[in-house]
Amino acid sequence: MLKRDYPTQYCSMASTLEVIGERWTILIVRDIFLGIRRFDDLQRDLGVARNILQTRLEGLVDHGILVKRPYQERPVRYEYRLTAKGADLWPVLVSLLHWGDRHAIDGEPPVLLVHRECGGELDDRRRCVACGADVSVTEAQAVRTGARRNLAEATVPT
Repeated sequence: MLKRDYPTQYCSMASTLEVIGERWTILIVRDIFLGIRRFDDLQRDLGVARNILQTRLEGLVDHGILVKRPYQERPVRYEYRLTAKGADLWPVLVSLLHWGDRHAIDGEPPVLLVHRECGGELDDRRRCVACGADVSVTEAQAVRTGARRNLAEATVPT
C-alpha cells in the first residue's frame, strides 16, 4: 500500500505533494482562484464533508498558501484568500486545467481562462491567443458555466 507521506524523500515534487497533493486540497485552491472564498460556499461547490474541508483549509493556512480574514463579526465568519505563495500555484493550476481539457474530459471545457484586457483565450502557457500577451493571474478571468469570476480578486494578496 502506498504511504500517504514522503518523509524519506528529498524531492521538491514529493514535498509539494505533502502540501497540495491531496484531492480536496487542490480543488479548494482551484475554487479560491475562481473567487469562492467562504466556507459554506466552498462546501456547497465541492460537496466535501465539513470536517474534511475545515482540516484542509487549516492546513493551507498553516502552510501559508491561504490567509483567513473575518468578513462578519457576529458571529465571526471568515473568508479565505490566497497569499503570494498561494498565487504562485497559478501556473500549476493552469497546466492541470489544460491537461484535463485535452485528456480527461469529453466535449467542451467547463472553464475557460481569458485575458481580461482583450477577451482572448489563454493557452497552456498562459499566453493570450488573441493578442499574444503573457497573462498574469491578475490579468486573467475564468469563464465557468456562463458566469464570469475574476481571478485577480481571488489571488492578489491584500
